[in-house]
Amino acid sequence: AASPPRPVSIEELMETAKGVTNMALAHEIVVNGDFQIKPAELPEHSLEKKVRDIVHKAFWDCLEAQLKEDPPTYDHAIKLLGEIKENLLSFLLPGHTRLRNQITEVLDLDLIKQEAENGALDISKLVEFVIGMMGTLCAPARDEEIKKLKDINEIVPLFRAIFSVLDLMKMDMANFAVSSIRPKLMQQSAEYERKKFQEFLEKQPNDLAKLRCKTLPPHCSADGATGGASPLCSTAVQNQAYLKLLKWDHVNRPFPEVVLMDQTRFQEIQLELEQLLLTGTILLVTFSAAGSVLVDVPGFAEKIKTIVKVLLTGMHLPSFNLQESLATIGEKVCAEVNSCLSQHGFTPFSAERETGLKGQIQAVANPGNTICKLIDSRIEKFLENYLASSHQKSLPAVPGGLGPIQRELEEIAVKYVRLVNYNKMVFSPYYDAVLGKILTKE
Repeated sequence: AASPPRPVSIEELMETAKGVTNMALAHEIVVNGDFQIKPAELPEHSLEKKVRDIVHKAFWDCLEAQLKEDPPTYDHAIKLLGEIKENLLSFLLPGHTRLRNQITEVLDLDLIKQEAENGALDISKLVEFVIGMMGTLCAPARDEEIKKLKDINEIVPLFRAIFSVLDLMKMDMANFAVSSIRPKLMQQSAEYERKKFQEFLEKQPNDLAKLRCKTLPPHCSADGATGGASPLCSTAVQNQAYLKLLKWDHVNRPFPEVVLMDQTRFQEIQLELEQLLLTGTILLVTFSAAGSVLVDVPGFAEKIKTIVKVLLTGMHLPSFNLQESLATIGEKVCAEVNSCLSQHGFTPFSAERETGLKGQIQAVANPGNTICKLIDSRIEKFLENYLASSHQKSLPAVPGGLGPIQRELEEIAVKYVRLVNYNKMVFSPYYDAVLGKILTKE
Protein backbone atom coordinates (compact mmCIF):
# COMPACT_ATOMS: atom_id res chain seq x y z
CA ALA A 1 0.00 0.00 0.00
CA ALA A 2 1.19 3.50 -0.78
CA SER A 3 2.35 5.54 2.19
CA PRO A 4 0.15 8.52 3.19
CA PRO A 5 1.24 11.92 1.86
CA ARG A 6 3.67 13.75 4.10
CA PRO A 7 3.02 17.46 4.79
CA VAL A 8 5.59 19.59 2.98
CA SER A 9 6.62 23.08 4.06
CA ILE A 10 6.78 26.09 1.73
CA GLU A 11 10.56 26.23 2.29
CA GLU A 12 10.96 22.65 1.12
CA LEU A 13 8.85 23.32 -1.97
CA MET A 14 10.88 26.42 -2.82
CA GLU A 15 14.16 24.59 -2.34
CA THR A 16 12.94 21.71 -4.49
CA ALA A 17 11.78 24.07 -7.23
CA LYS A 18 15.17 25.80 -7.18
CA GLY A 19 16.92 22.43 -7.47
CA VAL A 20 14.78 21.41 -10.44
CA THR A 21 15.46 24.76 -12.14
CA ASN A 22 19.21 24.37 -11.71
CA MET A 23 19.01 20.78 -12.94
CA ALA A 24 17.08 21.87 -16.03
CA LEU A 25 19.67 24.55 -16.79
CA ALA A 26 22.60 22.14 -16.42
CA HIS A 27 20.77 19.61 -18.59
CA GLU A 28 20.12 22.20 -21.30
CA ILE A 29 23.78 23.26 -21.39
CA VAL A 30 24.96 19.67 -21.74
CA VAL A 31 22.37 18.37 -24.20
CA ASN A 32 22.05 21.47 -26.38
CA GLY A 33 25.39 22.13 -28.09
CA ASP A 34 23.98 25.40 -29.45
CA PHE A 35 22.87 26.67 -26.03
CA GLN A 36 23.45 30.40 -25.63
CA ILE A 37 22.31 33.07 -23.24
CA LYS A 38 20.35 35.68 -25.16
CA PRO A 39 19.15 39.15 -24.18
CA ALA A 40 15.66 39.24 -22.72
CA GLU A 41 13.21 40.92 -25.06
CA LEU A 42 9.91 42.16 -23.69
CA PRO A 43 6.83 42.01 -25.96
CA GLU A 44 6.44 45.24 -27.94
CA HIS A 45 3.14 46.44 -26.40
CA SER A 46 3.42 44.75 -23.00
CA LEU A 47 2.94 46.62 -19.73
CA GLU A 48 6.44 45.57 -18.60
CA LYS A 49 8.03 47.19 -21.65
CA LYS A 50 6.03 50.40 -21.21
CA VAL A 51 7.03 50.67 -17.55
CA ARG A 52 10.69 49.95 -18.35
CA ASP A 53 10.76 52.53 -21.16
CA ILE A 54 9.18 55.19 -18.92
CA VAL A 55 11.66 54.56 -16.10
CA HIS A 56 14.64 54.57 -18.48
CA LYS A 57 13.48 57.80 -20.16
CA ALA A 58 13.06 59.51 -16.78
CA PHE A 59 16.56 58.44 -15.75
CA TRP A 60 18.27 59.68 -18.93
CA ASP A 61 16.21 62.91 -18.95
CA CYS A 62 17.41 63.57 -15.40
CA LEU A 63 21.04 63.00 -16.45
CA GLU A 64 20.64 65.38 -19.40
CA ALA A 65 19.04 68.04 -17.20
CA GLN A 66 21.94 67.82 -14.70
CA LEU A 67 24.58 68.14 -17.39
CA LYS A 68 22.82 71.23 -18.86
CA GLU A 69 22.85 73.08 -15.55
CA ASP A 70 25.26 75.99 -15.12
CA PRO A 71 27.58 74.85 -13.73
CA PRO A 72 26.84 71.18 -14.66
CA THR A 73 25.95 68.70 -11.93
CA TYR A 74 27.76 65.38 -12.28
CA ASP A 75 26.11 63.26 -9.56
CA HIS A 76 24.33 60.93 -12.01
CA ALA A 77 27.25 60.84 -14.41
CA ILE A 78 29.69 59.83 -11.65
CA LYS A 79 27.38 57.02 -10.53
CA LEU A 80 27.27 55.77 -14.11
CA LEU A 81 31.06 55.91 -14.35
CA GLY A 82 31.18 53.81 -11.16
CA GLU A 83 28.91 51.20 -12.74
CA ILE A 84 30.99 51.22 -15.93
CA LYS A 85 34.13 50.73 -13.83
CA GLU A 86 32.63 47.68 -12.08
CA ASN A 87 31.57 46.25 -15.44
CA LEU A 88 35.04 46.67 -16.94
CA LEU A 89 36.70 45.09 -13.90
CA SER A 90 34.31 42.13 -14.11
CA PHE A 91 35.62 41.29 -17.61
CA LEU A 92 39.23 40.95 -16.39
CA LEU A 93 40.98 37.67 -15.72
CA PRO A 94 43.30 37.23 -12.71
CA GLY A 95 46.37 37.89 -14.87
CA HIS A 96 45.16 41.25 -16.18
CA THR A 97 47.06 43.25 -13.55
CA ARG A 98 48.10 46.11 -15.83
CA LEU A 99 44.58 46.65 -17.19
CA ARG A 100 43.13 46.48 -13.67
CA ASN A 101 45.54 49.15 -12.49
CA GLN A 102 44.71 51.35 -15.48
CA ILE A 103 40.95 51.13 -14.89
CA THR A 104 41.30 51.73 -11.15
CA GLU A 105 43.60 54.71 -11.68
CA VAL A 106 41.66 56.49 -14.45
CA LEU A 107 38.19 55.78 -13.01
CA ASP A 108 39.09 56.79 -9.44
CA LEU A 109 35.68 58.00 -8.26
CA ASP A 110 37.04 60.04 -5.34
CA LEU A 111 39.37 61.93 -7.66
CA ILE A 112 36.57 62.36 -10.23
CA LYS A 113 34.29 63.85 -7.53
CA GLN A 114 37.01 66.32 -6.51
CA GLU A 115 37.53 67.38 -10.12
CA ALA A 116 33.75 67.85 -10.52
CA GLU A 117 33.56 70.00 -7.40
CA ASN A 118 36.42 72.18 -8.66
CA GLY A 119 35.02 72.49 -12.19
CA ALA A 120 37.97 70.59 -13.67
CA LEU A 121 36.22 67.38 -14.78
CA ASP A 122 36.73 66.42 -18.42
CA ILE A 123 34.01 63.82 -18.86
CA SER A 124 34.71 63.42 -22.59
CA LYS A 125 38.24 62.26 -21.82
CA LEU A 126 36.96 59.67 -19.33
CA VAL A 127 34.41 58.36 -21.81
CA GLU A 128 37.12 58.11 -24.47
CA PHE A 129 39.17 55.97 -22.08
CA VAL A 130 36.12 53.77 -21.37
CA ILE A 131 35.47 53.16 -25.08
CA GLY A 132 39.14 52.31 -25.65
CA MET A 133 39.12 49.84 -22.77
CA MET A 134 35.88 48.27 -24.04
CA GLY A 135 37.54 47.81 -27.43
CA THR A 136 40.44 46.01 -25.73
CA LEU A 137 38.20 43.67 -23.70
CA CYS A 138 35.34 42.92 -26.12
CA ALA A 139 35.03 39.93 -28.43
CA PRO A 140 35.95 40.55 -32.10
CA ALA A 141 32.26 40.29 -32.98
CA ARG A 142 31.65 43.56 -31.06
CA ASP A 143 34.26 45.65 -32.89
CA GLU A 144 31.58 47.22 -35.07
CA GLU A 145 29.54 48.31 -32.02
CA ILE A 146 32.67 49.85 -30.44
CA LYS A 147 33.39 51.71 -33.67
CA LYS A 148 29.87 53.19 -33.66
CA LEU A 149 30.40 54.51 -30.10
CA LYS A 150 33.23 56.72 -31.36
CA ASP A 151 30.84 58.46 -33.76
CA ILE A 152 28.41 59.61 -31.02
CA ASN A 153 29.14 63.15 -29.90
CA GLU A 154 26.36 63.90 -27.39
CA ILE A 155 27.16 62.65 -23.90
CA VAL A 156 23.75 61.24 -22.87
CA PRO A 157 23.16 59.13 -26.02
CA LEU A 158 26.79 58.02 -25.70
CA PHE A 159 26.27 56.83 -22.12
CA ARG A 160 23.15 54.93 -23.22
CA ALA A 161 25.02 53.28 -26.08
CA ILE A 162 27.94 52.36 -23.81
CA PHE A 163 25.64 50.52 -21.40
CA SER A 164 23.93 48.78 -24.31
CA VAL A 165 27.29 47.46 -25.59
CA LEU A 166 28.38 46.53 -22.04
CA ASP A 167 25.24 44.37 -21.78
CA LEU A 168 26.25 42.60 -24.99
CA MET A 169 29.77 42.09 -23.65
CA LYS A 170 28.39 40.59 -20.42
CA MET A 171 26.31 38.21 -22.50
CA ASP A 172 29.38 37.25 -24.54
CA MET A 173 31.28 36.61 -21.32
CA ALA A 174 28.51 34.41 -19.97
CA ASN A 175 28.35 32.38 -23.19
CA PHE A 176 32.13 31.97 -23.14
CA ALA A 177 31.85 30.68 -19.57
CA VAL A 178 29.11 28.23 -20.63
CA SER A 179 31.20 26.84 -23.49
CA SER A 180 34.20 26.57 -21.16
CA ILE A 181 32.40 24.60 -18.47
CA ARG A 182 30.47 22.32 -20.87
CA PRO A 183 33.17 19.58 -21.10
CA LYS A 184 33.53 19.43 -17.31
CA LEU A 185 29.78 19.74 -16.77
CA MET A 186 29.17 16.88 -19.18
CA GLN A 187 31.28 14.61 -16.97
CA GLN A 188 29.41 15.53 -13.82
CA SER A 189 25.92 16.38 -15.02
CA ALA A 190 24.58 12.81 -14.96
CA GLU A 191 25.49 12.43 -11.29
CA TYR A 192 24.19 15.95 -10.59
CA GLU A 193 20.81 15.27 -12.21
CA ARG A 194 20.50 11.90 -10.48
CA LYS A 195 21.25 13.55 -7.13
CA LYS A 196 18.66 16.30 -7.73
CA PHE A 197 16.10 13.74 -8.87
CA GLN A 198 16.71 11.70 -5.72
CA GLU A 199 16.24 14.81 -3.56
CA PHE A 200 12.98 15.52 -5.38
CA LEU A 201 11.81 11.94 -4.81
CA GLU A 202 12.62 12.13 -1.11
CA LYS A 203 10.69 15.38 -0.67
CA GLN A 204 7.78 14.58 -2.99
CA PRO A 205 7.45 10.79 -3.12
CA ASN A 206 3.68 10.89 -3.68
CA ASP A 207 3.78 13.42 -6.52
CA LEU A 208 5.37 10.98 -8.95
CA ALA A 209 3.43 8.09 -10.39
CA LYS A 210 4.66 4.72 -9.18
CA LEU A 211 6.98 3.20 -11.75
CA ARG A 212 5.19 0.22 -13.25
CA CYS A 213 5.85 -1.86 -16.32
CA LYS A 214 2.56 -2.76 -17.98
CA THR A 215 3.83 -4.58 -21.06
CA LEU A 216 6.86 -6.78 -20.67
CA PRO A 217 7.86 -9.83 -22.69
CA PRO A 218 7.08 -12.99 -20.70
CA HIS A 219 10.70 -14.10 -20.70
CA CYS A 220 14.01 -12.51 -21.79
CA SER A 221 17.46 -13.74 -22.71
CA ALA A 222 20.88 -12.18 -23.04
CA ASP A 223 19.89 -10.69 -26.37
CA GLY A 224 16.53 -9.45 -25.10
CA ALA A 225 14.47 -12.26 -26.70
CA THR A 226 13.65 -15.33 -24.59
CA GLY A 227 15.12 -17.07 -21.55
CA GLY A 228 16.18 -16.03 -18.05
CA ALA A 229 16.47 -12.51 -16.67
CA SER A 230 19.71 -10.61 -17.32
CA PRO A 231 21.06 -7.04 -17.41
CA LEU A 232 20.83 -7.03 -21.21
CA CYS A 233 17.19 -8.00 -20.99
CA SER A 234 16.57 -4.91 -18.87
CA THR A 235 18.33 -2.86 -21.56
CA ALA A 236 16.10 -4.33 -24.27
CA VAL A 237 12.98 -3.42 -22.29
CA GLN A 238 14.28 0.11 -21.76
CA ASN A 239 15.05 0.48 -25.47
CA GLN A 240 11.49 -0.52 -26.34
CA ALA A 241 10.23 2.10 -23.90
CA TYR A 242 12.39 4.79 -25.50
CA LEU A 243 11.08 3.79 -28.94
CA LYS A 244 7.52 4.34 -27.68
CA LEU A 245 8.43 7.98 -27.01
CA LEU A 246 8.59 8.45 -30.79
CA LYS A 247 4.91 7.53 -31.11
CA TRP A 248 3.74 9.55 -28.11
CA ASP A 249 0.37 11.31 -28.01
CA HIS A 250 1.66 14.61 -26.61
CA VAL A 251 -1.79 16.19 -26.57
CA ASN A 252 -3.65 13.59 -24.52
CA ARG A 253 -0.94 11.84 -22.49
CA PRO A 254 1.44 13.32 -19.90
CA PHE A 255 5.08 12.79 -20.88
CA PRO A 256 7.13 10.60 -18.48
CA GLU A 257 8.74 12.69 -15.74
CA VAL A 258 12.24 11.33 -16.25
CA VAL A 259 12.38 12.58 -19.86
CA LEU A 260 10.30 15.71 -19.33
CA MET A 261 13.19 18.13 -19.85
CA ASP A 262 13.71 16.66 -23.33
CA GLN A 263 10.04 16.45 -24.32
CA THR A 264 10.40 19.18 -26.94
CA ARG A 265 13.42 17.43 -28.46
CA PHE A 266 11.68 14.04 -28.58
CA GLN A 267 8.63 15.72 -30.10
CA GLU A 268 10.75 17.40 -32.79
CA ILE A 269 12.38 14.07 -33.65
CA GLN A 270 8.92 12.47 -33.81
CA LEU A 271 7.72 15.12 -36.28
CA GLU A 272 10.88 14.74 -38.38
CA LEU A 273 10.36 10.98 -38.52
CA GLU A 274 6.73 11.36 -39.56
CA GLN A 275 7.75 13.59 -42.47
CA LEU A 276 10.63 11.26 -43.36
CA LEU A 277 8.20 8.32 -43.34
CA LEU A 278 6.06 9.96 -46.02
CA THR A 279 9.16 10.94 -48.00
CA GLY A 280 10.55 7.41 -47.87
CA THR A 281 7.20 5.90 -48.88
CA ILE A 282 6.81 8.27 -51.85
CA LEU A 283 10.36 7.51 -53.01
CA LEU A 284 9.76 3.77 -52.74
CA VAL A 285 6.52 3.82 -54.76
CA THR A 286 8.15 6.12 -57.32
CA PHE A 287 11.13 3.83 -57.88
CA SER A 288 8.85 0.79 -57.89
CA ALA A 289 6.66 2.37 -60.58
CA ALA A 290 9.62 3.49 -62.70
CA GLY A 291 11.50 0.22 -62.40
CA SER A 292 15.25 0.04 -61.80
CA VAL A 293 16.17 2.53 -64.53
CA LEU A 294 16.05 5.63 -62.29
CA VAL A 295 17.64 4.16 -59.17
CA ASP A 296 21.19 4.93 -60.24
CA VAL A 297 20.52 8.26 -61.97
CA PRO A 298 22.68 10.83 -60.09
CA GLY A 299 20.69 13.48 -58.27
CA PHE A 300 17.25 12.09 -59.11
CA ALA A 301 16.41 10.86 -55.59
CA GLU A 302 17.65 14.15 -54.11
CA LYS A 303 15.44 16.12 -56.49
CA ILE A 304 12.36 14.10 -55.51
CA LYS A 305 13.24 14.47 -51.81
CA THR A 306 13.50 18.26 -52.20
CA ILE A 307 10.10 18.43 -53.89
CA VAL A 308 8.48 16.31 -51.20
CA LYS A 309 10.16 18.18 -48.34
CA VAL A 310 9.05 21.58 -49.65
CA LEU A 311 5.45 20.47 -50.22
CA LEU A 312 5.22 18.76 -46.82
CA THR A 313 6.49 21.82 -44.95
CA GLY A 314 4.08 22.60 -42.12
CA MET A 315 2.40 19.18 -42.38
CA HIS A 316 1.77 19.17 -38.61
CA LEU A 317 -0.09 22.47 -38.60
CA PRO A 318 -3.90 22.33 -38.27
CA SER A 319 -4.31 24.28 -41.52
CA PHE A 320 -2.23 21.81 -43.57
CA ASN A 321 -4.17 19.78 -46.17
CA LEU A 322 -2.31 16.51 -46.72
CA GLN A 323 -4.50 15.32 -49.59
CA GLU A 324 -3.95 18.50 -51.57
CA SER A 325 -0.20 18.42 -50.95
CA LEU A 326 0.03 14.77 -52.01
CA ALA A 327 -1.92 15.58 -55.19
CA THR A 328 0.60 18.33 -56.01
CA ILE A 329 3.49 16.01 -55.15
CA GLY A 330 2.03 13.38 -57.50
CA GLU A 331 1.89 15.88 -60.37
CA LYS A 332 5.44 17.11 -59.83
CA VAL A 333 6.92 13.64 -59.26
CA CYS A 334 5.35 12.36 -62.50
CA ALA A 335 6.75 15.37 -64.37
CA GLU A 336 10.25 14.72 -62.97
CA VAL A 337 10.04 10.99 -63.74
CA ASN A 338 9.02 11.61 -67.37
CA SER A 339 11.69 14.29 -67.81
CA CYS A 340 14.40 12.01 -66.40
CA LEU A 341 13.25 9.02 -68.50
CA SER A 342 13.31 11.11 -71.68
CA GLN A 343 16.78 12.53 -70.92
CA HIS A 344 18.21 9.04 -70.55
CA GLY A 345 16.57 7.56 -73.64
CA PHE A 346 13.71 5.69 -71.97
CA THR A 347 10.02 5.78 -72.77
CA PRO A 348 8.08 8.26 -70.59
CA PHE A 349 5.09 7.10 -68.56
CA SER A 350 1.81 6.58 -70.32
CA ALA A 351 -1.24 8.41 -68.98
CA GLU A 352 -2.35 5.17 -67.32
CA ARG A 353 0.98 4.67 -65.49
CA GLU A 354 0.96 8.34 -64.41
CA THR A 355 -2.54 7.89 -62.96
CA GLY A 356 -1.40 4.76 -61.13
CA LEU A 357 1.64 6.48 -59.56
CA LYS A 358 -0.42 9.52 -58.54
CA GLY A 359 -2.96 7.19 -56.94
CA GLN A 360 -0.23 5.38 -54.99
CA ILE A 361 1.16 8.70 -53.74
CA GLN A 362 -2.34 9.87 -52.72
CA ALA A 363 -2.85 6.57 -50.87
CA VAL A 364 0.07 7.44 -48.56
CA ALA A 365 -2.39 9.56 -46.53
CA ASN A 366 -4.29 6.40 -45.55
CA PRO A 367 -3.17 5.30 -42.01
CA GLY A 368 -3.47 1.66 -43.07
CA ASN A 369 -1.34 2.04 -46.21
CA THR A 370 0.69 -1.17 -46.54
CA ILE A 371 3.83 0.43 -47.96
CA CYS A 372 3.73 3.21 -45.35
CA LYS A 373 3.45 0.64 -42.55
CA LEU A 374 6.34 -1.32 -44.05
CA ILE A 375 8.62 1.72 -44.17
CA ASP A 376 7.53 2.68 -40.63
CA SER A 377 8.41 -0.76 -39.25
CA ARG A 378 11.80 -0.68 -40.97
CA ILE A 379 12.58 2.78 -39.61
CA GLU A 380 11.65 1.59 -36.12
CA LYS A 381 13.81 -1.52 -36.55
CA PHE A 382 16.74 0.60 -37.68
CA LEU A 383 16.40 2.87 -34.64
CA GLU A 384 16.11 -0.17 -32.36
CA ASN A 385 19.31 -1.63 -33.83
CA TYR A 386 20.99 1.77 -33.57
CA LEU A 387 20.12 1.91 -29.87
CA ALA A 388 21.42 -1.61 -29.31
CA SER A 389 24.72 -0.87 -31.09
CA SER A 390 25.18 2.70 -29.92
CA HIS A 391 28.26 1.79 -27.85
CA GLN A 392 29.85 -0.19 -30.68
CA LYS A 393 32.04 1.13 -33.47
CA SER A 394 30.05 -0.48 -36.28
CA LEU A 395 26.61 0.96 -36.96
CA PRO A 396 23.68 -1.20 -38.11
CA ALA A 397 22.92 -1.64 -41.80
CA VAL A 398 20.00 0.32 -43.20
CA PRO A 399 17.06 -2.00 -44.03
CA GLY A 400 16.00 -2.44 -47.64
CA GLY A 401 13.92 0.36 -49.12
CA LEU A 402 15.44 3.05 -46.86
CA GLY A 403 18.53 3.69 -48.98
CA PRO A 404 17.23 6.96 -50.50
CA ILE A 405 16.58 8.42 -47.04
CA GLN A 406 19.60 6.88 -45.30
CA ARG A 407 21.42 10.17 -44.69
CA GLU A 408 18.40 11.87 -43.14
CA LEU A 409 17.54 8.80 -41.08
CA GLU A 410 21.06 8.50 -39.67
CA GLU A 411 21.10 12.21 -38.75
CA ILE A 412 17.87 11.76 -36.81
CA ALA A 413 19.15 8.54 -35.23
CA VAL A 414 22.28 10.27 -33.93
CA LYS A 415 20.22 12.99 -32.20
CA TYR A 416 17.78 10.44 -30.82
CA VAL A 417 20.41 8.03 -29.47
CA ARG A 418 22.33 10.90 -27.89
CA LEU A 419 19.23 11.85 -25.88
CA VAL A 420 18.48 8.25 -24.94
CA ASN A 421 22.03 7.46 -23.83
CA TYR A 422 22.21 10.58 -21.69
CA ASN A 423 18.89 9.75 -20.05
CA LYS A 424 20.17 6.24 -19.38
CA MET A 425 23.30 7.63 -17.74
CA VAL A 426 21.14 9.56 -15.30
CA PHE A 427 18.24 7.22 -14.58
CA SER A 428 19.40 3.66 -15.35
CA PRO A 429 19.87 2.83 -11.63
CA TYR A 430 16.15 3.51 -11.10
CA TYR A 431 15.06 1.64 -14.21
CA ASP A 432 17.29 -1.35 -13.42
CA ALA A 433 16.00 -1.55 -9.85
CA VAL A 434 12.36 -1.66 -10.98
CA LEU A 435 12.91 -4.00 -13.93
CA GLY A 436 15.20 -6.25 -11.92
CA LYS A 437 12.35 -7.08 -9.51
CA ILE A 438 9.81 -7.60 -12.29
CA LEU A 439 12.05 -9.71 -14.53
CA THR A 440 13.23 -11.86 -11.63
CA LYS A 441 9.59 -12.54 -10.71
CA GLU A 442 8.82 -13.42 -14.32
